[in-house]
Amino acid sequence: MISIAIAGFKDLSLGYLVLDYNGTLACDGLLLPHVAGHIIRLAQELDIHVLTADTHKTCVLQLDGLPVTISVVPSRPEDAAKLDYVRSLGPEQCACIGNGMNDRLMLKACGLGIAVLGGECSAAQAYLAADIIAPGIIEALELLEHPQRILATLRN
Repeated sequence: MISIAIAGFKDLSLGYLVLDYNGTLACDGLLLPHVAGHIIRLAQELDIHVLTADTHKTCVLQLDGLPVTISVVPSRPEDAAKLDYVRSLGPEQCACIGNGMNDRLMLKACGLGIAVLGGECSAAQAYLAADIIAPGIIEALELLEHPQRILATLRN
């Protein structure tokens, strides 16, 4: 659990990390370098879920052995399926990280939404829905590893 009180924003009590796969954790279906280590460290604090339509059919193999729950969601409407998943966990307890148009609903609904820019780029709507924009997945995961960075970014 990650708990942090942020003046002018809200008090966060995060128990879940919900991650998009393609474009967020992976580029062209392949897990990005150094992501696995961050996932392993964060799994000590958070229950980690990866949501994907698995466009490249590589997600299960790429995340094999990592402490995550993988859910393949329907490709249409993927945005609603991701939102429903987050709602089933309790959105206020979720930190969500994504980059695509199909992530915008979960990024807006969750306790802490982080949009990332990566090799597959990002949808402007994901940025508008997020609380924080990170230059990449490593920086986004490091925010959760060092919650004072979240405080510094969001306090009013």
